[in-house]
Amino acid sequence: MLSLCLRDIPVGIAFAVWSGVGVLLVTLIAWWLHGQELDAAALAGLGLIIAGVITLQLSTSVAAP
Repeated sequence: MLSLCLRDIPVGIAFAVWSGVGVLLVTLIAWWLHGQELDAAALAGLGLIIAGVITLQLSTSVAAP
């Protein structure tokens, strides 16, 4: 799926979104299925990942080929 996205999206943006969403989904699955507790530091870290992906998306001026 990632290779299909790279047709239209720059590699840096695609990889940031891919890994950010992956971390978020794994964390949510661990919370839901295994009862992992999410403390303030974990939630802050997830928020920083999301903010970083959004910042990268908004600040990039590189156009896809």
